Amino acid sequence: MALTSRGGLWGSVTDVPGVGLGHATRVGDGALTGVTVVLPPPGTVGSVDVRGGGPGTHETDALDPSTLVPTVDAVVLTGGSAFGLAAAAGVQAWLEEQGRGFTVRMPDGATPLVVPIVPAACVFDLGRGGDPTARPDVVLGRSAVQEAADPAGPVAAHQVRGAVGAGTGALAGFQALKGGAGTAALAGPAHGLPEGVVVGAVAVVNALGSPVDPVTGALLGTAFVPAGLVRPHPPTADEAARLAARLAPPDPADAAAPGTATTLAVVVTNARLDVAQCRRAGTAGHDGIARAVRPAHTLFDGDTVFALATGAVEVGLADVAAVQAAAADAVLLACLDAVLAADAVRTPTIDVPGYLDVCPSAAPLT
Repeated sequence: MALTSRGGLWGSVTDVPGVGLGHATRVGDGALTGVTVVLPPPGTVGSVDVRGGGPGTHETDALDPSTLVPTVDAVVLTGGSAFGLAAAAGVQAWLEEQGRGFTVRMPDGATPLVVPIVPAACVFDLGRGGDPTARPDVVLGRSAVQEAADPAGPVAAHQVRGAVGAGTGALAGFQALKGGAGTAALAGPAHGLPEGVVVGAVAVVNALGSPVDPVTGALLGTAFVPAGLVRPHPPTADEAARLAARLAPPDPADAAAPGTATTLAVVVTNARLDVAQCRRAGTAGHDGIARAVRPAHTLFDGDTVFALATGAVEVGLADVAAVQAAAADAVLLACLDAVLAADAVRTPTIDVPGYLDVCPSAAPLT
């Protein structure tokens, strides 16, 4: 199955039919932050797996397999730490206007209402643009979901990777490298999936840990890129030495404050999964984070993976396992894409290069 995406090296979560991806970014006047929204088709089932020790989330309890509502109307990834979770209200309000959500009724028993199910998770980027009060809000959330709902706009107008959306203020490697947002997708028998099945992911890498092998300077996830796909190259010896100096563990007095890191991901497939199977796909997605970043799932990270299934393609039980394996690969690729797409940023409070700013020879050849 061929993918035709507006993503990066390895496709996009929007290669899953019916799925929209929107970013809203706020930069300047002290801001360096944003919101990313994944908008699946109505009826999509979802769950989540939270593995980090410092998560910031909204509505994740509602995604437990034992709860009432199995469906998810949108997923919000946001900057701004816990303050930024307010962006989910903007997404929820827009969905209500579209008539999307869990159907309930007024006390009169006749007037229908909808309550959109919009789980969210945040990354810490407070103050990285200079003003710690410049963070995502209801307006930015609405902007992101409106972009997700309008994927037909000009490709040039829809940046989908790097310093965009929730990845705008992201950092990685003990805050020594620029992080960002990335996306990827896998499809069909070439990746162990049934014909017609697609597994995509979007990730925001704002990790305490490093995405880099400290000896070679290569990206840690390179060794796990699925066969047949383009891989990043190892950098030159001079580039690797410069990178190693930059990534040396900080002195305790200079270390980042606890709770200022997180890697987030959303896995989406068009396979039919139930909520418990989505939960296992989210669990598998954490393997992708662990392949891309070291260390992952620390006490100071809020690592969280959502998993959604649109249900368009029926699959057997053995195929469910294949979807879960592909979830790990898709998250890995999305994390790699985020790091490769991240450019240097300089604000009044940070001056950080992207990985390819330090190691340009590592760029994959396409």
